[in-house]
Amino acid sequence: MPTIGQQNERDRAVSITLTHVLTIGITTILIAMLLTASGTMLESETERSADASLETVGERIADEIGNVDQIANGTDDSVTLTTEHPRTVASSRYTIELRTDCDEPLLDEVDCVTLTAEDTDAVAHVPIKTDETISETSATGGTIEIVYESDEISIRSRSR
Repeated sequence: MPTIGQQNERDRAVSITLTHVLTIGITTILIAMLLTASGTMLESETERSADASLETVGERIADEIGNVDQIANGTDDSVTLTTEHPRTVASSRYTIELRTDCDEPLLDEVDCVTLTAEDTDAVAHVPIKTDETISETSATGGTIEIVYESDEISIRSRSR
């Protein structure tokens, strides 16, 4: 027949085991929540970084297109400007498009440069002002050529 002291010792062993199991379970849940939250934060920071980088690259390209427009103004010669840009933004390749009459908010019926990242939802639209006609062309990030020929400005990827 068990005595009262022996019963308490068995309960005490169960209590310690139960405490350890609960502590490990709660710790596991907290670590999983921490990893999930940090992954979400990293993803949003990557997207914001891509947005900012695309905007910067787009502004540089818009300025370079303006330079080609000024050089070509009033001439029948062809002009080619080769420029270096990052191949990726936020570890994502991107596409550069020249568009006429952008239909984005605040850019209605204005020519623009549209940059779109492949691996994120980042898109940037930068207005451009030229006297010459814009040809709706595209290129990928990296080395691009801005070309003025036959009264049109276009872009293309430069193969190395």
